[in-house]
Amino acid sequence: MAAIDEVCTFLKEAGTYYLATTEGDQPRVRPFGTAHTFDGRLYIQTGKVKDVSKQIEANPKFEICAFDKGTWIRVTGKLVEDPRIEAQESMLEDYESLRRMYAAGDGNTVVYYIEGGEATFSSFTDAPRTVQF
Repeated sequence: MAAIDEVCTFLKEAGTYYLATTEGDQPRVRPFGTAHTFDGRLYIQTGKVKDVSKQIEANPKFEICAFDKGTWIRVTGKLVEDPRIEAQESMLEDYESLRRMYAAGDGNTVVYYIEGGEATFSSFTDAPRTVQF
């Protein structure tokens, strides 16, 4: 399995992951649930009006942490906005429940892909394993 697919599958199976950004010198962490591949990249989604979007715009470095079945993942890199309607539509097709709040091209829906992604899988029983995507 390709690294990007392994990371996306882990995040989807975990259901909820925690996205860390910064606001000035203050870390900010919140639960997220979108992980989607499109055009060979791993994407997340949020609303343009949310503070998290403003934080990503100011500093695109992030960290994601998720835990599932005794293993956790930490993902780092930079989040890059993809303004293409096709990218938004692809995300919303994968997450139908988001259609109650978002629509492709509505001016609020924003999707970000991970650039320079690195993911480390860890557990209490196995040595950590790092992949790049």
